[in-house]
Amino acid sequence: MRYEIRVEGHMSETLTKAFPELDHVVMSGQTVLFGQVVDEAHLYGLLNRCQSLGLRVVEMRQLPE
Repeated sequence: MRYEIRVEGHMSETLTKAFPELDHVVMSGQTVLFGQVVDEAHLYGLLNRCQSLGLRVVEMRQLPE
C-alpha cells in the first residue's frame, strides 16, 4: 500500500530523517510524506511518530498503486 501524509508547515531536514522509509516534498506550506506502508501497524507507527514529534497531520490518504 502507498500512502501520503500531509503535515502542516515545512519540516526540517532533521525531522524528515525521522521518516527514512518515506520520501518527502514541500508544497503550499505543507510537507508531504509519501511512500510504501507495509501494513496497518506500520501506518499507526508513522502517525505516532508524527504525534511524538509535534507534527500536525492535516491529511492522510491511500494512493492508487
